[in-house]
Amino acid sequence: MIKPGIRARVFWLSIVPATVISSALMVYLTFAKIHELEDLLVERGAATVRHLAPAVEYGVISGNPEILAPLLESAAREPEVMGVAIFDGNGRMLTRSGPAAWGALPNEAVRESGVGRVNASDHFLFFAPIIRTEIASDDFSQAAAGDISQVAIADFQALDEAPKMHQKAGWVSLKLSKENLFGSQRKIIWQSSAILAIGLAFSALLGWRLGRRITQPILSLARSVKRIGEGHLTERVAATDASDEFGILQRGVNHMAGSLQAAHEQMQERIDQATARLVYQANHDALTGLVNRNEFEHRLSQAIAGARQHGRTHALCYMDLDQFKIINDTSGHAAGDELLRQIALMLKDLLRERDTLARLGGDEFALLLENCDPGDALQVAEACRNTVRQFRFKWENRLFNIGVSIGLVMIEKDSGSMADLLSAADAACYVAKDRGRNQVHVYQHADSDLVRHRGEMQWVTRLHKAMAENRLRLYWQEIRPAAEHWHAVCHAEVLMRMLDEDGKLILPMAFIPAAERYALMPMLDRWTIESVIDLCGHSVAERVLAARRHCIFGINLSGVSLKNQEFRSWLHARLHENPGLGEMLCFEITETAAIGDLVAINAFIAELKTFGCRFALDDFGSGLSSFGYLKNLNVDYLKIDGVFVQNMTRGSLDFSMVEAIHRIGHQVGLKTVAEFVETQEVLDCLREIGVEYVQGDYLHKPEPVDTLIVRLCESGLPSP
Repeated sequence: MIKPGIRARVFWLSIVPATVISSALMVYLTFAKIHELEDLLVERGAATVRHLAPAVEYGVISGNPEILAPLLESAAREPEVMGVAIFDGNGRMLTRSGPAAWGALPNEAVRESGVGRVNASDHFLFFAPIIRTEIASDDFSQAAAGDISQVAIADFQALDEAPKMHQKAGWVSLKLSKENLFGSQRKIIWQSSAILAIGLAFSALLGWRLGRRITQPILSLARSVKRIGEGHLTERVAATDASDEFGILQRGVNHMAGSLQAAHEQMQERIDQATARLVYQANHDALTGLVNRNEFEHRLSQAIAGARQHGRTHALCYMDLDQFKIINDTSGHAAGDELLRQIALMLKDLLRERDTLARLGGDEFALLLENCDPGDALQVAEACRNTVRQFRFKWENRLFNIGVSIGLVMIEKDSGSMADLLSAADAACYVAKDRGRNQVHVYQHADSDLVRHRGEMQWVTRLHKAMAENRLRLYWQEIRPAAEHWHAVCHAEVLMRMLDEDGKLILPMAFIPAAERYALMPMLDRWTIESVIDLCGHSVAERVLAARRHCIFGINLSGVSLKNQEFRSWLHARLHENPGLGEMLCFEITETAAIGDLVAINAFIAELKTFGCRFALDDFGSGLSSFGYLKNLNVDYLKIDGVFVQNMTRGSLDFSMVEAIHRIGHQVGLKTVAEFVETQEVLDCLREIGVEYVQGDYLHKPEPVDTLIVRLCESGLPSP
């Protein structure tokens, strides 16, 4: 249902009361006038018959109707008179005048003593009694006076003074037509209606103009407020100088709209600024202000498209800072962040305006040189390398020298996809690092180093696939006491193998370098520990459960895993979930991994020793500062590097190295383990020196870990 607007409501509010009041008043006046005309006609008829009654008395009493005719005809000629009739005392008509038809005298006339009236549909019937007048006189008393003339005079005087006696001699009747009355009434009604209509029309016009005058400012306000609500904040009300409520309201709405517009403009400006910041942040690195990977890849894709469509030549450089991790580890991430900011500023100063320098993440940068031939590209790359090499970074009174390894690949018409180009630049950067760092290596399809790098990348994919297809295997090799001929298992090093797609066994040296380079070792170490936990929880028989308490499993941990906080937290949780497990584990860590972060490694060792875990320092002797760091590491076993062990019978230097390592190990309270024992002669030399434990293929070739269960079931084991 549509509700009327304010203008219609004001109009009806002004016209309805006036209409009701004027209509009621006009109806009242019209009916009053109609009744007044009717009352006048009634009074006129009553007066006529009242005056005719005495006038016709003589004619009625004398019984001579002819003398009544002139009087009746005179009365019949009056307006609205339809006829006049005279009736005798018995109700018989004596005479009449006029065209009206007469019937019998109404019964009301007989009963009435005064003027009566009968109201018919088209006329009024009036009737009045004709009263006979008689005078009483005393003839005898008058005669005694004796004089006739005197008697006569006395009779006339007595006529007025004597009491009168009344008696109805007849009736006079009068018919008055209502036709003129009806006409007058219709005229009055028509005139009243016309006056009412004119008055209502005038009232409606006045109400409309009044409503328009009142509602025009309100409607103007409503339209302006609606448009302002729809967002047209420049809309204004046509304000007047009036000081009334409408003027105050108009000025208030305009002021409100102006405030809203100003606030909207400020908000829009802030939104634009925030949007610009978001767009900038989405396309730029927050730390250095350089474009990020997403924006760089977008620009690189445009450069590739330009090279294909227009034959242009561009260059892509992949840059990785050298020794950046040392600054992060020794001085904290704040120092590393500041170094990255300064490096970004220096490199930007070397470039053209149309070149793009981006930070891809960590300490990796990328450079896109548009419309640049190979010679100029190599020159720019060398300039970047020299600038970084000559830079001395100062942080808290310490100076650091860094370098950058750069891989350069040209973008030409026949270049591959963006992923291929980025992969080639990354591979070239890897080759630059592998050749000694702080170099620029230009990508070539037939480069042998790149072929090797691609091979490692393939190993990464193969490792993930092997784990997904459950093609990793655990082997074990026994670690025996050197002084005893005892072949029962007491200490076993767990070794990893992989099955290829055809089921052939792959030794770890084929895939471990790739896993170490691409940070897959925490994943492999976690898989190894989970497998050992499953092995220790394998309930083959009660004898196995009793025997396994005397078996120690040696598990190799990579340097990446040692420094990975997530891996360390996971290992702590697993040891906590398996009480007694730590007493069966001996973690082997390499010397190079240990001296990389001595404080963190010692904290990790101390934490795991609370669970009963043992530690062995693997491949000892290969580092340059081995003896200096040895006294600071809280380990239980010292495993002598097999490079010295396997050649100790053929060179006095290797023999002396093994002997020195054993002696120093004893001085710090460690048990020594010799690896790569391949002959009886080596074993004899080790026994001569006093090495406690030996390990090698001559003593025990690696076997699948399932055979360890069989060995445990065959014999109980004494404590090592």
